Amino acid sequence: MSLRRTPLSRALNRPNLIAGGERKLVLLAALICFALIFSALNWITALAAIFIWFGAIAALRQMAKADPQMSEIYLRSIKYQGYYPARPKPFHK
Repeated sequence: MSLRRTPLSRALNRPNLIAGGERKLVLLAALICFALIFSALNWITALAAIFIWFGAIAALRQMAKADPQMSEIYLRSIKYQGYYPARPKPFHK
């Protein structure tokens, strides 16, 4: 008896990346760079924003290469305590 195979789309398992980085962080970096460009409206800040953009994209790509959900994992991990004692809760029966 052979097992039945069900085709599964790759889009269901693939991480949600934009330009090789995490979607939320890439869009946040884009928002910050566009805000920097349009708030100052001169060439120096426009060049600075472009350099910040390319630097952020390079860093986010490296981060996504290590783990595509690294920021979400980090945000979840800071909620945990640093130490859990090896004893039950005070009113545990």
